[in-house]
Amino acid sequence: MEKARARVIVEGTVQGVFFRSHTQDMAYTLGLTGWVKNRRDGSVEAVFEGEKKKVEQMIQWCHRGPAEARVREVHSIWEDYTGEFKDFAISY
Repeated sequence: MEKARARVIVEGTVQGVFFRSHTQDMAYTLGLTGWVKNRRDGSVEAVFEGEKKKVEQMIQWCHRGPAEARVREVHSIWEDYTGEFKDFAISY
């Protein structure tokens, strides 16, 4: 299975709506590792690592997010897989 890594920035109403918590839950469900955090500009940034197909599913989920979120735009950048993460964390 091909491993992949993606850095994702989600813009819209994505802070204060449990976006990070739901992202962590979804990443666990898909078996992904990495992190998610709020950015000062009001967006959310995340790094996902794991099976490429699962990372793609996670990016698609980010286009919707949790029910409370209003996603306006999603930017994703594919990076080299590193395997550096043991789990998926919410960063502060």
